[in-house]
Amino acid sequence: MNIDDLILVSIDDHVVEPPDMFNGRIPAKWADQTPRVEVDEHGIDRWVYRGRPTGVVGLNAVVSWPPEEWGFDPAGYAEMRPAVYNVHERIRDMNANGVLGSMCFPTFAGFSAGHLSYFKDEITVAMIQAYNDWHIEDWAGAYPGRFIPNAILPLWDPKLAVAEIERVANKGCHAVSVAELPHIDGLPSYHDGDYWSPVFQALSDHDTVMNLHIGQGFSVLKLAPDAPIDNLMVLAPSISQIAAQDLLWGPAFRKFPKLKVTLSEGGIGWITYFLDRSDRHYTNQKWLRRDFGGKLPSEVFREHVLACYVTDKTALKLRHDIGIDNIAWECDYPHSDSLWPDAPEFVLQELQAADASDADIDKITWQNACRFLNFDPFAHLPKDQATVGGLRAIARDVDVSTRSRKEYAELYTQHAN
Repeated sequence: MNIDDLILVSIDDHVVEPPDMFNGRIPAKWADQTPRVEVDEHGIDRWVYRGRPTGVVGLNAVVSWPPEEWGFDPAGYAEMRPAVYNVHERIRDMNANGVLGSMCFPTFAGFSAGHLSYFKDEITVAMIQAYNDWHIEDWAGAYPGRFIPNAILPLWDPKLAVAEIERVANKGCHAVSVAELPHIDGLPSYHDGDYWSPVFQALSDHDTVMNLHIGQGFSVLKLAPDAPIDNLMVLAPSISQIAAQDLLWGPAFRKFPKLKVTLSEGGIGWITYFLDRSDRHYTNQKWLRRDFGGKLPSEVFREHVLACYVTDKTALKLRHDIGIDNIAWECDYPHSDSLWPDAPEFVLQELQAADASDADIDKITWQNACRFLNFDPFAHLPKDQATVGGLRAIARDVDVSTRSRKEYAELYTQHAN
């Protein structure tokens, strides 16, 4: 395949929400409760909700910084590349990287609204709805055909979650970010059919995909207290395997045949072992009386799951053992794992090294994601303009050079003045 003919759709990117995102979206009676950005005593931009810090603005939003400046220390708006939080600049960066479509996860709100949901009441429901309206209308809606909208839910009450699934579906959003391991946050686990069945049913009825991004379940890994951050970063994909186990062996996949789940940032290398182990366990441990309806666990998994990877050179050689229809690609913009601005070169080289055919490449880089998430990649752009070559042709003026956070801060100050 020629690199200019490649089509890229990323199902795991991130948006750092602009500080004015709630303007005009909150009922007057709760205006003073609206999340807002404050500068703390250390000079750090921080979101605060009802007096409680909910997260820093740009954790690991390091795209285009020199690698020696990367870290988990927070970055303020002034220090980040504007495309991290400005949708117009984001589109320009996507074009420069040859990326047609993107599904973005929240930052300050938490992947599954966990940062907002510390307060479980009607005010937080209003904030979640406002977040979703901004994401659907102002972020994804600013450039139709370039983003897959991805909502958040009030998961502490199934009735509220169902209502929001229905509400955002009516607005054209059929993807939601939910907890990988809800029991970590004190909610019932996915094995509790009484609690989660209404949510699974609503997702199925509205053809809405359940997106699980690593992060919420980090604390399930009881690592050594003196272990370096490397341990968490390397072992993080194991959380996706634990989440897949709960969904596969609980009622979710066995009782809701239309339920669809994406696993974000968990990679794909673990899947072959997990499925082999699951099938062996199911066929060998007869005394446990599990029932997969005459199918193997691996078959049920492949009916429900789309997993994605940033780079996974060895696993791509096993793509047909994993399931060629169950693999998608992610860019992870603007984090340190992100392939920007040379994703096309990296992705194509890795796939060709794995002897992937053009048909397999198309499935992995865009077709599987578009089918699974009901995203029409050519609804607004003809195919020849949606390719890497077509997008880069309109982005020749985008500066893709490395720039330090200090340089960004100086430019930000100059622009403000």
